[in-house]
Amino acid sequence: MLTLATWNVNSIRTRLDHLGTWLETHPVDVLCLQETKVTDEQFPQAPWEALGYHCYISGQKAYNGVALLSRSPLTEVSRGFSPVLGSDGVGDLDDQKRVITAKLGDLRILNLYVPNGSSVDSDKYSYKLRWLATLRDYLATLLATETQIHICGDFNIAPGDRDIHDPQGKGNHVMATEPERQALQQILDLGFTDTFRQFTAEGGHFSWWDYRAGSFPRNKGWRIDHHYLSPPLADRARSCTIDAEPRYWEKPSDHAPVLLTLDQP
Repeated sequence: MLTLATWNVNSIRTRLDHLGTWLETHPVDVLCLQETKVTDEQFPQAPWEALGYHCYISGQKAYNGVALLSRSPLTEVSRGFSPVLGSDGVGDLDDQKRVITAKLGDLRILNLYVPNGSSVDSDKYSYKLRWLATLRDYLATLLATETQIHICGDFNIAPGDRDIHDPQGKGNHVMATEPERQALQQILDLGFTDTFRQFTAEGGHFSWWDYRAGSFPRNKGWRIDHHYLSPPLADRARSCTIDAEPRYWEKPSDHAPVLLTLDQP
């Protein structure tokens, strides 16, 4: 089995102990991190190297940032959209560090931190929709030459109403608006499968809970952290689960890890 996980840690330096504890009990093959919030030079590599992981990072000070921790060396590592689409077509979208990809054998792993969007009347919302459209172009280009693509990360989108604790009135709420969901569906229409939904149909399963208003104890969450697989990989999926345990810990990330297991080829 091959085990991959995604986790928005909301500052890797703040969550050092949590991440170390979790990896000791969940020694996944590849861990995809978002919101590391640290420059490459200040990324704490030593703790993960001591646990046997290779580190591949793309960060910036105080905001955003993505990283891959892998037990096996990865190849063809690239950061941002520009290596595939060219800088002219990407514009300013690579200024924020939100995309890192690499290959584990023939498996392409793409780790994403999709913009939140803030509110529907903000420039950040327009930026999010533009970013998602560029992501679709990026994936369509990859699919022209590759078939085994795994996408994961914090998408900041609940794909459907069952992915929100109380969907009523959320139509104008960022992460649940129709334009965001349509943009995500256009990506899935390239052939990708929502792996969690391969195994779990019912609602009530969430990966993010707001820090405010006792959202976690009341399970008032959203499922916005996802694993998506191209067709050859979807047939190899054996499980996809959310591990809410770290959300109970002292000063946790507001996100929980989501784990995926695949059969080896």
